[in-house]
Amino acid sequence: MSIRSTMAVGLCKGLHLASRLLHRGGTAMQGKAALKVCPDLAARLAKDLEILLITGTNGKTTSARICEQAMREAGRDCLANRSGANLLSGIVTELAVHSSLSGRSRKRWAVLECDEAAARNAIGQLQPKVVLVTNLFRDQLDRYGEVTHTLENIREGLRGAPKAKLVLNADCSLTSSLALDLPNPVSWYGVDASGADPAATPPQLSDAGRCIRCKTEYQYDYMTYGHLGGFRCPNCGYARHSADVAVTARPVLELDGSRVTVDIRGQTSEVYVNLPAMYNIYNALGSIAAVTECGVGVPEAVRAVGSFQCGFGRMERFALGAQGARVMLVKNPAGCNQVLSFLSKVSTDMELAILLNDREADGTDISWIWDAEFETLLSLGDKLRRVTLSGTRAWEIYLRLKYAGLPVDRLYVERDYAALTARLAQSELPVFIMPTYTALLDFRPHLLRQCGGSEFWEG
Repeated sequence: MSIRSTMAVGLCKGLHLASRLLHRGGTAMQGKAALKVCPDLAARLAKDLEILLITGTNGKTTSARICEQAMREAGRDCLANRSGANLLSGIVTELAVHSSLSGRSRKRWAVLECDEAAARNAIGQLQPKVVLVTNLFRDQLDRYGEVTHTLENIREGLRGAPKAKLVLNADCSLTSSLALDLPNPVSWYGVDASGADPAATPPQLSDAGRCIRCKTEYQYDYMTYGHLGGFRCPNCGYARHSADVAVTARPVLELDGSRVTVDIRGQTSEVYVNLPAMYNIYNALGSIAAVTECGVGVPEAVRAVGSFQCGFGRMERFALGAQGARVMLVKNPAGCNQVLSFLSKVSTDMELAILLNDREADGTDISWIWDAEFETLLSLGDKLRRVTLSGTRAWEIYLRLKYAGLPVDRLYVERDYAALTARLAQSELPVFIMPTYTALLDFRPHLLRQCGGSEFWEG
């Protein structure tokens, strides 16, 4: 390590310590400062590490938590950017904190989630051993642009790491296309036809309705959610790849988790996923595929899927009110639709709060709420007793729900988070909270004061 890089590591460590002493949660600022001193610091700090990197639109944080737990189950002490700071600056902070001033890492393994836009520069510098790409959906159009732009960011990043083993979602036609022109070895995961719901249908608005090679409309043998499923192009033959890690029977979806039969490279396992909903089954599959490529045994991977603790806002539970609250972060139509689908299957009366912000980290374009299928909530009927709207764009989500057909006498706007928390704490019903990212950052401290718990960079 050069004097410049040693100075950068020292600066990063000092700023990180100061932020913790001041009880600040920032994890990107330190790395940003360090990179100004030494622009290639990420590559220098990563050279002794074996890295599992996770990128994609949805599921990065949950997948990273599962993979980290699997590493620990296998007796591997690893570092991870648990705070969710997934730009290169946040990753550098995590690497520097776990290294000596000379830049030598105190760990052998790292599980790092990486923002899909940052992947263009980060992957080549980090030279990961394994890269898990979860899925690609339209997200934050003001920042990422169309979904094909995101795909190209990841593709360009992977060109800088040709030896990395790719773990790709076989059911996502966009993610799968990375294998068409990259030399990397590939492992696949997905849901087989026998594991899919035969009633599932394509969404009204698809993020990948036409073949990425010839633009012909896809045909589907089965669907799971969004544009995921058994896709095939009738013109050029591009189609879903068979999966090495696959769901082979209809999952049993429960309120707090799912029970799934999974074929893991020829070995059948009964797997309990410690979070509910179909999208978390995908997170579990991808994580199993990724960690086993890193040498973790199947038993350890399966135990991790059933025992990991969910991350910041990812079906996070709080002891709020008489029956508790579950926080479900939303940021784009595909993810929001999966949360709405989960809610539609809840059998008890409930109360719902939706917190919508339009700050830079959320995406300043909130038009996505008109693509999300909030009409799904109508299936709850009288079970949905009250819906409270909050955040900087509370009235916009109120209008969206009004147009969806929800009774306006059950819709309430409460912009004050302290008042909202106090009112939800009096609820006799299960409470479900759907915030966008910065809304959760603002609202979560009120939850912690009411219920206790750890800060997001600690949990």
